[in-house]
Amino acid sequence: MATTASGSSGYVCCRFFLQVITGRWFMMFASFLIMACAGATYLFGVYSKDIKSTLGYDQSTLNLMSTFKDLGANVGVLSGLLAEVTPTWFVLLVGALMNFTGYFMIWLAVTKRVATPKVWQMCAYICIGANSQNFANTGSLVTCVKNFPQRRGMMLGLMKGFVGLSGAIFTQIYYAIYGNDSKFLILLIGWFPAAISLVFVYNIRAMKISTHPNETKVLHEYLGIATVLALLIMALTIAQKKVPFSHTAYLFSGVAVCFIMFSPFLIAIREEFYTWRNREQLTAPIRLVDEAPTLPETEMKSEIEYESMETKEASASGCSSIFKPPKRGEDFSILQALFSIDMFLVFLGTFCGLGCSLTAVDNLGQIGESLGYPYQAVSTVVSLLSIWNYFGRVFAGFVSESILLKYKRPRPLIMSLVFLLAAVGDLLIAFPWPGSVYLASLLLGFSFGAQQTLLFTIVSELFGLKYYATLFNCAQLSSPLGSFVLNVRIVGKLYDKEAWKQLAAKGMARSMVKELTCIGKQCYRLSFSILAATNTFGSIVILVLVLKTRKYYGGDIYKRFRDEIAENEKEMALKSAQEMQMVES
Repeated sequence: MATTASGSSGYVCCRFFLQVITGRWFMMFASFLIMACAGATYLFGVYSKDIKSTLGYDQSTLNLMSTFKDLGANVGVLSGLLAEVTPTWFVLLVGALMNFTGYFMIWLAVTKRVATPKVWQMCAYICIGANSQNFANTGSLVTCVKNFPQRRGMMLGLMKGFVGLSGAIFTQIYYAIYGNDSKFLILLIGWFPAAISLVFVYNIRAMKISTHPNETKVLHEYLGIATVLALLIMALTIAQKKVPFSHTAYLFSGVAVCFIMFSPFLIAIREEFYTWRNREQLTAPIRLVDEAPTLPETEMKSEIEYESMETKEASASGCSSIFKPPKRGEDFSILQALFSIDMFLVFLGTFCGLGCSLTAVDNLGQIGESLGYPYQAVSTVVSLLSIWNYFGRVFAGFVSESILLKYKRPRPLIMSLVFLLAAVGDLLIAFPWPGSVYLASLLLGFSFGAQQTLLFTIVSELFGLKYYATLFNCAQLSSPLGSFVLNVRIVGKLYDKEAWKQLAAKGMARSMVKELTCIGKQCYRLSFSILAATNTFGSIVILVLVLKTRKYYGGDIYKRFRDEIAENEKEMALKSAQEMQMVES
């Protein structure tokens, strides 16, 4: 008898453990860790100086390389299409392989372990490495949005927030492991995200959506943990600037950061236990019923025939339905979304806004150098930008969700306002004063983070979730295009023009210096004035989208997901009852 009880208890424990590691909450925890390692592209400003000096690049060449980084980071159509036809674990696996390959080759080149690559090869390496970020986004972020559709704003804010913190997290971990050698930062970026993805590759998957009474509470707890992490990293960043840290001190800092990063695992266990106990109570009365009610056979047959006929009609319409899209919020096909006016406005607005933000982020290291900031200060500015990037992402997710649900204001309105905030940051760089770069990094980081969250959320709300993996990757194609035009053709060219002037004033030729460097306030004055004007134009474009979507956002945009949750919960309750009957028998 004792053996039977012991066996039953062991079976229950195994079932609970299996529920934890395969449940929604552990999936969310694993997704956050993957996303916390998916923002290494924002550290380009820290190690770009090593690439420039080691390989002898001028600023235009370095900006070309950064544009390919942005191209890789934002052209995620391949990962989106792959996600439509393969399981999530395969998408994450491909991303891990690309991440390691791209950044490891850059590290080999910078440390002279291989022959100096050609410029196009370096561009290819960083494009491949950065493109892996899209596979992490598509694999974990899209899956989380589908699993928590009614909390998508908060979920996207948190997940994109962890991406925003990624740069600062990497900085602390690389200090702890390698010390203050930025070349090894490239190596860390290569192996660490790939390892995290491989560990959790089977935990990330789409599940049947269900309701949970603590859902909002848990998301706020995650927000609290992430905010504590952000504040800790900010405090460490400031302390490391003021006081020299030993390697032991860096080691303790890295351990503290990792401890907070893994603490949400305890929340996952708690919530799965709550779900387990709640499910036991819900299925108790259901066990008295011998079999679940079913539809009459004729009704089921007619329903199947109707669905089959509907599918045939949809496939027959094909291209003819491209310009006859469904209502906003319903599932658009890929072509219907791409040819819609809403997508055009989103694309044009983010071409301006995200293009400007990426340009500012990529040039931050050289901006600090041109204004006479020491290297440690430049690293601090990049870390602060990463932290405020986080605050922008979670602000856009949580605050815009609250404004939408409480006041029924269109979410694009927040995006229009953050474009204007970025314009102010551009002007602080164009017309700097002592310390203004710190304030500019705050505004630009906050704005950049908010834009990322809002873009992903708006696409999901306007065009549905059926082809979300492909559509949000299509929408963010505007970022690398904007970055190429603004970064390479405008900022890079104007910077090099000023550098040539300074070189000529000293009576020197280009062959006499290893790298082309501009020093002074005039280096970025004209180019960042252009960026400020571009951000303002982007804000106006998004205001047009606000006017077009007022009626849609004024309604109940999440009703259909509540209906789906109710059906899923009935099915899950019946399934649990059947399992318990098997155990008892």
